[in-house]
Amino acid sequence: LQWLLDNYETAEGVSLPRSSLYNHYLRHCQEHKLDPVNAASFGKLIRSVFMGLRTRRLGTRGNSKYHYYGIRLKPESPLNRLQEDTQYMAMRQQPIHQKQRYRAAQKMDGMAESASNSTPHTTPEQSVAAQCQHHQQFIDVTHVFPEFPAPDLGNVLLQEGFTLNDVKTLQVLYRRHCEATLDVVMHLQFHYIEKLWQSFWSPKAPPSDGPTALPSSEEEPEGTLPKDKLITLCKYEPILKWMRSCDHILYQALVEILIPDVLRPVPSTLTQAIRNFAKSLEGWLMNAMSEFPPQVVQTKVGVVSAFAQTLRRYTSLNHLAQAARAVLQNTSQINQMLSDLNRVDFANVQQEQASWVCQCEEGMVQKLEQDFKLTLQQQSSLDQWASWLDNVVTQVLKHHEGSPSFPKAARQFLLKWSFYSSMVIRDLTLRSAASFGSFHLIRLLYDEYMFYLVEHRVAQATGETPIAVMGEFGDLTSLSPTLLDKDDIELGTEGDPGEPLVKRERTEPGHSLQDI
Repeated sequence: LQWLLDNYETAEGVSLPRSSLYNHYLRHCQEHKLDPVNAASFGKLIRSVFMGLRTRRLGTRGNSKYHYYGIRLKPESPLNRLQEDTQYMAMRQQPIHQKQRYRAAQKMDGMAESASNSTPHTTPEQSVAAQCQHHQQFIDVTHVFPEFPAPDLGNVLLQEGFTLNDVKTLQVLYRRHCEATLDVVMHLQFHYIEKLWQSFWSPKAPPSDGPTALPSSEEEPEGTLPKDKLITLCKYEPILKWMRSCDHILYQALVEILIPDVLRPVPSTLTQAIRNFAKSLEGWLMNAMSEFPPQVVQTKVGVVSAFAQTLRRYTSLNHLAQAARAVLQNTSQINQMLSDLNRVDFANVQQEQASWVCQCEEGMVQKLEQDFKLTLQQQSSLDQWASWLDNVVTQVLKHHEGSPSFPKAARQFLLKWSFYSSMVIRDLTLRSAASFGSFHLIRLLYDEYMFYLVEHRVAQATGETPIAVMGEFGDLTSLSPTLLDKDDIELGTEGDPGEPLVKRERTEPGHSLQDI
């Protein structure tokens, strides 16, 4: 409240874009490490401070936006030094050079002052900037970036011309590089990732009068590494393994920033931006590392591929969740689903088919069936369904907690869950159930969410990140040996060959939600 009173005042005949006020507020919260409220709550707050404030839609057709009419920035407010949307975002586009950003914005002082008290036409750049500001409320901008482990060189001998200081320099530089990557993603400036990777892996040669790197890097442990040294260091197996671990930490942090809650509704524009970002990652990295040995490139691209796949799966899961909310909130559809479900011959599904394939405990299956019907009858919300699914995973896997067989048990549970649910869907199909479309959508969502829960449980059990658990090669059994037990390696039993197929089904649901 005090911040509003210090920077704004009522005035007749002037207006301010609603997005500009909210952008200023977000910047204030970021500078003072405060948790911002959403745009709707901020609007109510402004109206409670400035009574009689009106809202108008100003601008040309197709380019108009909402303005608060009867309010302006105080002449002495420091916010006058900020240009609207585009200039504010420009201050954050180069995360490493903050002073340069601020000086660039200061050159626009005159323009910013006039822009804050007028209604100029919105440019495409301003629209994109405003959209990024709006999207930031859906991501986790307060995420703390974990520390990296130190490389374990063991008994590896560095070749002549390399010292431990070179390794320390690489540690410092790579941490800074990852922090810059995180900063850019946190501000939704996805296109800058390509430039960041190019500058780190394929830096341009310094000018002839610039500083040159010392051969042994003894005097500057935090300086720069020539490209040939960087390539040579990356060839060492311990360094490559360390870098892979760092990448797992970085990309897991980026996933948690971009998609902090897989079930929370987010704008389709943000979802599409994340999916486009995921689609570009492998190409960007391969171009940046074109001069590196194939083994190094394969390792790096493998991790970034797992990151891209995770983004695609989580955005698909989020899309399914938003579509399913409409079904779960529709009383008539729920009643129809209950009616159709009560006609399913569960005795035949369980006793004659699923029991032979899955070898599940009959008592457990019957309890899940009863709990499912009860939860459906109570017209539970999506969050309540998510809690129920989480409890199912806990019940099934509790006997394997702390055991080396936990990952295998988790994978087997996914296979059995998928088979059993497919048998129920099959029965509904044969009976031409009126609610088949609703059940199919719900099944897609619950299968995908169950997969999400299991991968996090396995990550917790193995002490790795979910991205590391899922692996770089699209196959759970191609992970590090810590995720496998001897039975998996020697016999490949209990449906291992089918796992990649199950995973692919969940990764990209091949059904149109609109058709359903």
